[in-house]
This record gives sequence, structure tokens and C-alpha cells, in this order.
Amino acid sequence: MIGVLAVQGDFREHELVFQRMGVPIRRVRRAGDLAGVSGLVIPGGESTTIGKLAREYGVEEEARRRYQEGTLALWGTCAGAIWLAQEIEGYPDQPRLGVLDMSVARNAYGRQVESFETELAIDGFERPFHAVFIRAPVITRVGEGMRVIARYREDPVFVIGERAMVTTFHPELTSDPRVHRFFTDLVEREVPLKVG
Repeated sequence: MIGVLAVQGDFREHELVFQRMGVPIRRVRRAGDLAGVSGLVIPGGESTTIGKLAREYGVEEEARRRYQEGTLALWGTCAGAIWLAQEIEGYPDQPRLGVLDMSVARNAYGRQVESFETELAIDGFERPFHAVFIRAPVITRVGEGMRVIARYREDPVFVIGERAMVTTFHPELTSDPRVHRFFTDLVEREVPLKVG
């Protein structure tokens, strides 16, 4: 079952995509909601608020434990990518899960009015993906165990690890389910994806 962190942000849009795909989902608000969940989506929204509420409700601790023991796959979109990163530039004290060896800069593309859409070439996808960027973070460093599979200009925008992935764009705001399918395939893998 796929869980969608539902403390703040556009979790409903992710739910709708999975429902159209026929994938069982559960809203995750507290640590106990992760029981029986094998993949967790962290949506776009306000990264500080998501981090504070995930910590307050015990989701941060339980998600970290489950990820580290290899029983939970993770996907962060936009603000969710920030929550998963080890380093948030300029915000060392911001609550985060911090399990992925990468650094991000918040809102690096600018304000809401500077949001944009573009066609992305993604490794393994036969045709470009129409990507929506809204106050997107920039991934400034990708460490060991992570692989970039799409870039906008020179910036990584889709990065994968053995049991995790991040997108700085919003696949849930399009009618194209391919990125959501990519995550369900990652969740269903019995052997972690080799990215080295």
C-alpha cells in the first residue's frame, strides 16, 4: 500500500493519480498510519510546516526507522524533496527527515509568479514528460547512492536512490501517471535498485 503524507500541501492531487491507477492508498498523518504502508509520498507544500507537523505527529521518527531498515520507500515532490534532503542550504535547523545524501536550496527558481512548465527528458521514459515547477527547490549536490535521471538546464530535477526518489516538479498536477508508476515499481521491487 502507498501512503501519502497528509499534514499539509497537495496530498489530494497525489491520491487522485493513484486512485486512477487502481493503487491502494492511505492518508498518513500520524506514526501509526504507516503500519502496512510500503511506500510514502511526501507532497509539495510548505516545507517548514510539513517538517514541523511530521515531527510533532511522530511520522518523522517512524519513517526514518522504516526507511533505514529497508521496509519503506520514499518519494518527495518539491517540498517533499526538501524534507528528505540531508542539507537545506541556509536553514540548518529546519525539521527534516534528512535521509538522502543531497543538498537543496529552497525556492531557488523564484516566487510563485515565476513558476513554469517544460518538457523534460527522463532516462527510461520513451517520450518527454510535461513538468510543472512551482516555487521549486534546486538540488545543488547529489551524493553517493543517488543518480540523476532528469535535469532542467543543468540542475537535477529527478533523482533516484535504492529505495527513494525526489522530483522538484509536480507530476501530480498533470494527467500523465508515468512518474507515479515509476514510484509504485520502486516500492514493489524486492531487491533495491542499484544506482552506483
